[in-house]
Amino acid sequence: MTATALPNRTDFRFLDRLRVRWAEVDMQKIVFNGHYLMYFDTAIAGYWRALAMPYHETMAALAGDMFARKATVEYESSARYDDLCDLGVRCARIGKSSMIFALALFRGETRLVTGELVYVFADPATQTSRPVPTALREVLEGFEAGQPMLDCRTGTWDALGRDAGPLRQAVFEAEQGVPMAMGGDASDADALHVVAYNRFGLPVGTGRLRQEAPGCARIGRVAVHAALRGSGVGATLMRTLVAEARARGDREVALAAQTSALRFYERLGYVPRGPAFEEAGRGHQEMVLGL
Repeated sequence: MTATALPNRTDFRFLDRLRVRWAEVDMQKIVFNGHYLMYFDTAIAGYWRALAMPYHETMAALAGDMFARKATVEYESSARYDDLCDLGVRCARIGKSSMIFALALFRGETRLVTGELVYVFADPATQTSRPVPTALREVLEGFEAGQPMLDCRTGTWDALGRDAGPLRQAVFEAEQGVPMAMGGDASDADALHVVAYNRFGLPVGTGRLRQEAPGCARIGRVAVHAALRGSGVGATLMRTLVAEARARGDREVALAAQTSALRFYERLGYVPRGPAFEEAGRGHQEMVLGL
């Protein structure tokens, strides 16, 4: 897409889906013009998730933050109540300290609104500009070039437990109130573990694969950084573990899914087996995937 060309859906690697809510419609029965900036801001947050980038942790590690410098919106047509739309976000240019993001809202193939957001990377205390860190520049350019944002590494607990343990503790113990030993449990020593790292080297997801019986594998201890859920990290972990099970000749993979996560596993092809049950104070369902 050239600088002057109007964007199409195919110009965006990242599209954030939204449904227009009643509270966003004005007396003309169309989306109030100011809400499009809210849509833009929400989609930018989704863009960071697509980069497997927990925003606050990453900015703290980079010793900076992103400050909005300019926002423009051009209205071509109106979105209406209950419209299902997709908002594309693309990093269009990276300068010395600034980043320009192009955005466009689509209803189906129809472009409704276009916009541009200009951010400056700056010192969070003084709000004085700083050069865009090389690591951030490379992640943005890599994403737009179609590169993967995750590196999934498999290995033993001795090799990966140092990174897997804190993720488990954050999810199971801090969030869910389930005691989770940092040193792992008795099954960790014989299990195959996976940890997903983002392009900054931060561990953002983990899981393990055990041999429950000949030909039967079991996936467990799946934990994903809270800020990145729904961005594909969990699905990538599951595909990695299933590939390992298939490679060693397993016939099926089983797991005990929390009832709140049933739809996630169903989308990956798992089906329920047996009645629901309770474990650690939470509802669970045995699920299985044939290989």
